[in-house]
Amino acid sequence: MGSLDGKVIAVTGAGRGIGRAVALLAAAEGAAVVVNDAGCDTDGTGNSPEPARRVSEEIAAAGGRSTVSTGDVTTEAGAEEVVRIALDQFGRLDGIVLSTGIRRDRPIWALGENDWDEGVSRMLRGYFLPTKYATILFRQQRTGRVVMLASDAGLGAVGRSALAAASEGVIGLSRTVARDTGRYGVTCNAVSAQADTRLFAASTDAHRPSRGLLDPGEVAQLPAPAEASWQGEGSPWAAENVAPLIVFLLTDASAGINGQLLGARGGDVYLYSNPAIERSLLTWGRRFTVDELVALGPRSLGEGIEHPAPAL
Repeated sequence: MGSLDGKVIAVTGAGRGIGRAVALLAAAEGAAVVVNDAGCDTDGTGNSPEPARRVSEEIAAAGGRSTVSTGDVTTEAGAEEVVRIALDQFGRLDGIVLSTGIRRDRPIWALGENDWDEGVSRMLRGYFLPTKYATILFRQQRTGRVVMLASDAGLGAVGRSALAAASEGVIGLSRTVARDTGRYGVTCNAVSAQADTRLFAASTDAHRPSRGLLDPGEVAQLPAPAEASWQGEGSPWAAENVAPLIVFLLTDASAGINGQLLGARGGDVYLYSNPAIERSLLTWGRRFTVDELVALGPRSLGEGIEHPAPAL
């Protein structure tokens, strides 16, 4: 018996990387899978049906069930197609995993307007539109799971302002979807995943000298990578090590987890804390003056804060 027996799961960006690993594991756990991938390049250009077809063939070879969707989920038609194919082929949809994105990495002063629009809009549209159509169905059937792939870039990844904005947008979107749909038995969570994919080389990033700059892992106070002590198959940075957490969030057992940001890295999983006030200066009924903040701010609000990029 698999944890997803009888369920139908759609995975966008399933042709490669983490999306592929999730699609294969979901099928192995008993789900029928809609394998969606437009087959574009890392910069968002081009298209090919081959990545999705290959994954569907892998699922079939292992005895699983799947169907292919090659629509572009940043469009209304492509996003709606994912839900429609699930209903046409399998008669239902129980969960959707959103795992699409592109990279347009440049320092902020060198980032073009088109690069920004592509890097941010394509990712957010590619999450918003499939979620919209899936949750229309989930609300009607009073159950459903949404899992959105994000990254730690929003914690301060050098040269990745577009990805940072998109990822933080995804996290905010997931929290709001969780509140919009939770009363209908639907959950929505985000997963910040680190793995070696064609978009990112997690193992390289994890061991890159920081040169005085805090990387996202240090900001999040993640433990040291487990590469030296890794005892599992392959590399600790394999996409397959991320898939179990995402598949768990698709199961009935995860019904009590909603609106959360979780992490997967080097075989480990995490639950991130939600933003909370750490310190405060209170006026008890009036506004602060600038002079007061100049006097109090550095030793109250700023005391002990670690500078993420101190001046050279």
